[in-house]
Amino acid sequence: MDITVYSKPLCVQCDATKRALNKAGVAYDVVDITEDADALAKVKSLGYVQAPVVITAEDHWSGFRPDKIKAIAGAGAQRRATAI
Repeated sequence: MDITVYSKPLCVQCDATKRALNKAGVAYDVVDITEDADALAKVKSLGYVQAPVVITAEDHWSGFRPDKIKAIAGAGAQRRATAI
């Protein structure tokens, strides 16, 4: 599952999101929107005005969303179980 976290420095919600993803064992890429103008434009084109913005293959959202993180962690575990 490809997951990208669009983040910025000194962002409490960004840090909480990354900690929760790490704790859930979910792999993700981080893009700093303060250093990547194209990434910032992509986030804005989706209608978001606050960080973090998390984009998965099936979903995207803004802010710290433990419910969404739990869902993608569960989906990843379910995929791994069916692959065995």
